[in-house]
Amino acid sequence: MKHLFARFATKTSEWAGKPVIFILALSIVIIWALLGPFFDYSETWQLIINTGTTIITFLMVFVLQNAQTRDTRAIQAKLNEIILTSHAENRFIGIENLDEEELKRLDELVAKAAKGRGETEACRTTEAVEASMPKKNEARKRPANAKAPKIKQRPLEKSRIPK
Repeated sequence: MKHLFARFATKTSEWAGKPVIFILALSIVIIWALLGPFFDYSETWQLIINTGTTIITFLMVFVLQNAQTRDTRAIQAKLNEIILTSHAENRFIGIENLDEEELKRLDELVAKAAKGRGETEACRTTEAVEASMPKKNEARKRPANAKAPKIKQRPLEKSRIPK
């Protein structure tokens, strides 16, 4: 059932995001508005558009949220793989689990380091990142003076990816 809904959500979100669907929805609203004088702008005339849009919006929230959540997880897994197979710091894996304030602070620190504020600032940024990380990621950290291995690491194999 999960896989069926996932496929349905993916196809529906792809379909709903097409320009032709927007034009179709806009056309329906225009036709509805043009029919107003024929129905004397009655409550039934208003109820038709209100009910239709409410139902569609309510259902699309769940479909689009499902598709977006899966996309976000896939992107996060890809980013984690890039971090693990590059010279990037492993300590950044799992930062999506930090609260909003910690993420904002981390973003500010990384932005300062990226602007080239000097080696001292970059070191403080690294220390701040370490301090803001959850304890469960301690084992994943690469020592600051360790270099990446010279052998090329292979990306995750398909057999390791859960279905």
